[in-house]
Amino acid sequence: MVWTGTWVAERLGVELVGDEELTALLGLALRRNPKRAHLLVSSVLGKHVPQHPSVVYGSGLGLGLRVRELLGPDEAENAVVLGYAETATALGHAVADGLGTAPYLHSTRRPVAGVATAGGFEESHSHATSHLLLPEDPELLAGKGPLVLVDDEFSTGNTVLNTIRGLHERYPRDRYVVVALVDMRAPADRDRLTGFAAEIGARVDLISLAAGTVGLPDGVLEKGQELVARHEPAGGTAPAPRSRGGYAAVATPVRVDLDWPAELPDGGRHGFTPAHRARLEAALPAMTDALTEALAVGTTAPAPGDAPHAPRAPRVLVLGFEELMYAPLRLAGALEDAGLDVRYSTTTRSPVLAVDDPGYAIRTRLVFPAHDAPADGPGERYAYNVAGGGYDAVVAVVDSTADTPELHAPEGLLAQLAAHIPHVVLAVVPSYAPSSERVAQSPVPVVPSRVPQAPSSPAPHPQAAVEPVAETESEAIGSSETIGSSVAIGPSVAIGSEAPERSSMLPEPLRGPTFSSYAPEEVGWLLQDLSDVELEAPTEEREEAIQSGGAHYAESLPVEYQPSARYQELFHSALESSAARIAHAVGTVTETVLAEKSGRPVLVSLARAGTPVGVLMRRWAHRRHGLELPHYAVSIVRGRGIDANALRWLAAHHDPADVVFVDGWTGKGAITRELAAALRESEEFAGFDPEVAVLADPGSCVRTYGTREDFLIPSACLNSTVSGLISRTVLRSDLVGADDFHGAKFYRDLAGADVSNTFLDAVEARFDEVTDTVDRDVKDLLAGDRTPTWEGWAAVERISEEYGIHDVNLVKPGVGETTRVLLRRVPWKILARRGAGTDLAHVRLLAEQRGVPVEEVDGLPYTCVGLIHPQYTRGATGADGKAVVSR
Repeated sequence: MVWTGTWVAERLGVELVGDEELTALLGLALRRNPKRAHLLVSSVLGKHVPQHPSVVYGSGLGLGLRVRELLGPDEAENAVVLGYAETATALGHAVADGLGTAPYLHSTRRPVAGVATAGGFEESHSHATSHLLLPEDPELLAGKGPLVLVDDEFSTGNTVLNTIRGLHERYPRDRYVVVALVDMRAPADRDRLTGFAAEIGARVDLISLAAGTVGLPDGVLEKGQELVARHEPAGGTAPAPRSRGGYAAVATPVRVDLDWPAELPDGGRHGFTPAHRARLEAALPAMTDALTEALAVGTTAPAPGDAPHAPRAPRVLVLGFEELMYAPLRLAGALEDAGLDVRYSTTTRSPVLAVDDPGYAIRTRLVFPAHDAPADGPGERYAYNVAGGGYDAVVAVVDSTADTPELHAPEGLLAQLAAHIPHVVLAVVPSYAPSSERVAQSPVPVVPSRVPQAPSSPAPHPQAAVEPVAETESEAIGSSETIGSSVAIGPSVAIGSEAPERSSMLPEPLRGPTFSSYAPEEVGWLLQDLSDVELEAPTEEREEAIQSGGAHYAESLPVEYQPSARYQELFHSALESSAARIAHAVGTVTETVLAEKSGRPVLVSLARAGTPVGVLMRRWAHRRHGLELPHYAVSIVRGRGIDANALRWLAAHHDPADVVFVDGWTGKGAITRELAAALRESEEFAGFDPEVAVLADPGSCVRTYGTREDFLIPSACLNSTVSGLISRTVLRSDLVGADDFHGAKFYRDLAGADVSNTFLDAVEARFDEVTDTVDRDVKDLLAGDRTPTWEGWAAVERISEEYGIHDVNLVKPGVGETTRVLLRRVPWKILARRGAGTDLAHVRLLAEQRGVPVEEVDGLPYTCVGLIHPQYTRGATGADGKAVVSR
């Protein structure tokens, strides 16, 4: 029998080295994915390759029994199982079934209205990376018993390690068990996890069916992409052969009522308990009868090539739907027990090349549109090895959320199945909605960055020693490993290993509500949480230290300005009067980006002023085009550059060419220059485009903007309370190490004054009314000359000399920058364009409160300019100008 990895191995030189069972468990295919060339295709997972349901369920059940044996009855009684979407959802269920008493939860890529997010993480090598945890019971992950984490394969361990790290910070426990069908880590990855286990002071065991490594030659990614391009048909859709017997007519799907038990979860998205499993077991016989009746298929005449005297049992495929794997698997198993010839697989998001060759794991591919209104927008979905499988009937099992017009459309999944299989049955399982009183009210931060302690705090001592597994126990459970002990069972073949998922163990993005008041899908912060570190200093003290050269402005934070009632009234008044103007600018810059970036741009806002703009751009793209653009926030510091680790994280998760940097506005263009210089100086980041998209470009510093007028953007009026309650970013050597993101604080205590979402909602409410003018203006903008003139920089240099400052860094042009001067620095004076109106009302109020003169001048290219007090000491007045010393 030909190994289903032969085709790839011969052309790319990829090899599997390790346990004898590997080639029986895994085949190889080529991803249509820029991050990895190859795909390990499991023959027992029930995802890409249809398999007997008894084999699929039995593999997971057996692993669960081994976990129970490893833990012993007492620890197994208190264990919780966590599985990973989408491929391991049913596997995790089966492992929990094997344990017998363990509740189960799996991650999900589907946000559920009204259900609080208990955390999230990213899967770096995946084509669709965002995972959410949505337990109905907020205490599900909070116990002290062992946590069992289940994935289909264990490649580098980054995803599991980061999940453990985040959970352990909130709910430390003594023991973790990692379960996978195959353990394909390289030796270096084994060592990393060993060190991690010692670091957190916990025991981490690993159980798998087989272990080994993947040997990858140099240039495998480029060679793989070249192979995909050569074999991918025009339009990207491989023709699928008709089923055995030459069937060509299109069948009409039959809907079956399963009578699914009320209040029984359809899976582990919100948690699944042993009691739920018992209810499912009790209901399976009646549901099996309903399916058998709907199938209405008896014995079938022999197909060409079969023995003429041997009528064969009907061949049935039960096809699950993405994360909905367990319910279809159990239904398929019940049909198999009833005597039918059944195979089981599921649809998937994974884009994979199909090659009709016996030595290739993915022979055929059906392509159809997503049909569950996914959070990341419309796109293709796939069913592999279904067409041409000789099936007489297929049972498509979906949840009610996915029972949409797209499912039933002429190009939808049901039509694709009906074109290849003579009998199509649709079974809809009701999507489970947790009861409101049990929805988590205090979300668990699953993968936050570490929170550095103040410099004077001692390093924490490990909570528990790592307990090694006795050699006899390891042998008893097969291919297993105790991470952090001196015992390691399994092969350690030193060959060319699989490329790492990213260059270092960087944490996943922080998200609300555990970090920031923005919804988790609005933005992921590539920052570390320094909320517990005292960083604030009086404004005057900071200013003297900055100007004397004793400190950089990013090494501390100003005390957060608390606006007076009068100032808050000005903010709300400004928001009401300018919301439509801002909406127009948001639409203009977003449509410009979409016109110039093919595919799906990745928005990367420069924290924090750029972040509200990035959220608004994301909302515009969704409202106008149904797009769910990824959005992250990163730190950039004048004089220090952009956070290199954040760029590395982005490069590991997305194509750098898709990244669009976003900021609120330009002043003199210092940050624009800073970004361009940082990217230019490093070959590592050559794939990123240094262009910045901004809402307002009064300095004429960029090509992509919403407007070049200098007007009041209300998000500039406040600090953290209009920016998701996040501080300015911090870069200090004792807090930010070589492998850390820059830091920031989450001011949870200011929640009562937060207007972040008020600002966003007010602007979004005006989107529809500006649509027509945006479309017209963008068309003109794209046809015109947008070359930056840098006139703002020239104006700043002139003002710096005219006022005897001789330092352009102390001249802050534009309404936004002037506001920052008044809120964060020691202002000397404000220059205002003569006749400027309501755009400067808040500036005049702040200047009045701080005793700073406002000087009206003619010929100013900006609405206003803020001058920081030059040569500042705490003895300077900051208002009379006598401290000016020419340099």
